[in-house]
Amino acid sequence: MSNRRPGRAAVTGIGVVAPNGLGTDAYGKSVGEGLDVLDLISREGCEQMPLRVAGEVRAFDPAALIEEKFLVQTDRFSHFAMAAAALALDDAGLGGDPAEPFGIGVVTAAGSGGGEFGQRELQKLWGQGSKFVGPYQSIAWFYAASTGQISIRGGFKGPCGVVASDEAGGLDSLAHAARAVRRGTDVMVVGAAEAPLAPYSMVCQLGYPELSTVDDPARAYRPFTEKACGFVPAEGGALLVVEDEERARERGVPVRATVAGHAATFTGASRWAESREGLARAIRGALDEAGCAPEEIDVVFADAMGVPEADRAEALAIADALGAHGTRVPVTAPKTGFGRAYCAAPVLDTVAAVLAMEHGRVPPTPHVFDICHDLDLVMSRARPAELRTALVLSRGLMGSNAALVVRRGDDSAR
Repeated sequence: MSNRRPGRAAVTGIGVVAPNGLGTDAYGKSVGEGLDVLDLISREGCEQMPLRVAGEVRAFDPAALIEEKFLVQTDRFSHFAMAAAALALDDAGLGGDPAEPFGIGVVTAAGSGGGEFGQRELQKLWGQGSKFVGPYQSIAWFYAASTGQISIRGGFKGPCGVVASDEAGGLDSLAHAARAVRRGTDVMVVGAAEAPLAPYSMVCQLGYPELSTVDDPARAYRPFTEKACGFVPAEGGALLVVEDEERARERGVPVRATVAGHAATFTGASRWAESREGLARAIRGALDEAGCAPEEIDVVFADAMGVPEADRAEALAIADALGAHGTRVPVTAPKTGFGRAYCAAPVLDTVAAVLAMEHGRVPPTPHVFDICHDLDLVMSRARPAELRTALVLSRGLMGSNAALVVRRGDDSAR
């Protein structure tokens, strides 16, 4: 840990493994163009499931990115996380063995854990017997597996943890990392990745009334419209490198953004009308921590549940917290083009916000053309804009609400 006086928490590295792009550049291009990659689920064993449409990561070869010794003991969600972490560290100029391992920590958020690995080993248990169950069953499914494997693989010995606070945990993990940096930790590797499309994992999701079971990819996920019928899940995620801003400048690396403010509340499972007040309070809390006036928010990345009552609550929460500015500020939900990846969804939104600020354009919201709420939703194509401050929103199916304020770094876009 450093002896320097802690300053602002700066984002210096980004790594993405998403349905619409592997790597930050590919993801940013797809989001900026409003690329739609939602499709019928192709995973084996899912053919008869009522859940028909999702955002799959189809061009991902874990063996090309991760050593065999890690592959055999980890689930697909950890493969995504490890690959994204390596990309983020390279982006931040921190690849290779760490000079100060106790100065680097890891925190991830997780919602579904290692369902594919767990299903495979349970099938062995019931089909062949206990002697055929592998020893890694005890760890691969666990929520903390990605944090552990990233830290082991990288040799990181700083503060590590896992956030299990619903989908909003993706934003909570970023706040956790930023506060660790402000307390003196040099670097935090932070984010989330999910792999909820194995048959067992899908069965677990079918109890969510908010899940869309429409079999037409073009109609399955249309938040803020009269045709809203739920959300479409996705796999993949993103990891970021967050470090002390002064340290980053001493290293000579660009500061891509700063994590300025965060707040979280809880209003209960599927109580969407009540989430209006909870989300509004989270927004106000994030603005207060950031020292940010409502008028300073240049773009809002919406949670976009896709459930009429939830969408209405979110639109009203934005108006409650931002006042008149809430109906004027550009709002977007690029996830409608590739799916809502549970805990990873708001982290991918945060990446999209950083890229939007770098490139001066608000990305569009695919599939949405006719909204029924008083929002300035960016729809058909990206909108050029001078963006310095972004607000990212997230809510969880179990009732968590979170808001994050991110400010543009001082460096120009790459």
